[in-house]
Amino acid sequence: MNGTIYMPVGEVCSSISDTYREKKNMVTLINTSDVLEGRVLNHERVPNSNLKGQFKKTFQRDDILYSEIRPQNRRFAYVDFSPIDYIASTKLMVIRAKKDVVSPKYLYYFLKNSSTVAELQLLAETRSGTFPQITFSEVANLTIPVPSLAVQEVIVQTMQCLEDKITCNEQINDNLQQQAAALFSSLYDRSNTEVRFTDLIQILGGGTPKTGENTYWNGNIAFFTPKDVGIPYTLITEKTISKEGLSHCNSRLYPVNTVFVTARGTVGKVGMSGVPMAMNQSCYALVGKETHQLLVYFYTLKAVDRLKHKASGAVFDAITTRDFESEQIMKLSDDDATAFLRVAEPMFQEVLNNNIENLRLSTLRDSLLPKLMSGEIDVSAVQL
Repeated sequence: MNGTIYMPVGEVCSSISDTYREKKNMVTLINTSDVLEGRVLNHERVPNSNLKGQFKKTFQRDDILYSEIRPQNRRFAYVDFSPIDYIASTKLMVIRAKKDVVSPKYLYYFLKNSSTVAELQLLAETRSGTFPQITFSEVANLTIPVPSLAVQEVIVQTMQCLEDKITCNEQINDNLQQQAAALFSSLYDRSNTEVRFTDLIQILGGGTPKTGENTYWNGNIAFFTPKDVGIPYTLITEKTISKEGLSHCNSRLYPVNTVFVTARGTVGKVGMSGVPMAMNQSCYALVGKETHQLLVYFYTLKAVDRLKHKASGAVFDAITTRDFESEQIMKLSDDDATAFLRVAEPMFQEVLNNNIENLRLSTLRDSLLPKLMSGEIDVSAVQL
């Protein structure tokens, strides 16, 4: 054991609601959409005169930004920089650790752990309203294991090691995808063969088993919806169905590398299946007609980008099969297609392998953390 005691989260941190009162000309606005999985994504500076009523809170280094809306969307971040003239939305909780009791990063890892997020999501779903929301009072009522600060630091270092491996894989994947996209664009732009999108690619649909039939759900078949789009691969989905559920819906079991496009809700997101999975009716599955699935993926990105540009100034609220049927794309020559695949196939295999590795690492992180915090596993016994 590591001398762990258990305390309400509200006793080891506080919710900060300090209002920004400076008169600087430029500020940076941080909304819930600007934080994700530990990172602050947006650093855009805007005139102070644009400051709206919902952007009021200030925050500082080592604070935790945590969205009140849909915890399962994982809109949270650890502030590891000095946020001079940064303003947070009132929909972002600013949580500040009491450093004499708990390490800020230790608290952050507790709050981002999958079991904590799941508990908060359940609490959010008990509320009525458009969006499942939580307040700091629900966070404060959680119970956190609190070992000594020295033990906390070792746990933080262990978690950081796993996080660094995940981040490294993500950076490698980002670089590989950029290289492949640049190569495809250079070959695409020099093509002089225009064809209909549907001459090369078949558009298939999906469906949802009856939601009230329990035997159809929570099986071992991944069930893709617009919420599940990966970058670019999806390995796990929020919902799963059984074999019986698959036989009672309008979706086939799509193989690895099937291209999915979100057609309703969040429209125009493109990804690929990393494991065999079924799909709901809010998406399309795109399969090549004697066209390699990697080419299908990049052709689809081009087509969707054109559809978005056509909808400029209008509401882009759906993609229909008719949209794809009327879309024209440039077809790579056989030689260029072969050259592209020779380079891109091993790249995307590495991307998929890194995604699989990151899933393993994140699963290890989320299962290991509670055991380290509670003292069930001695921190001195951990080797990564």
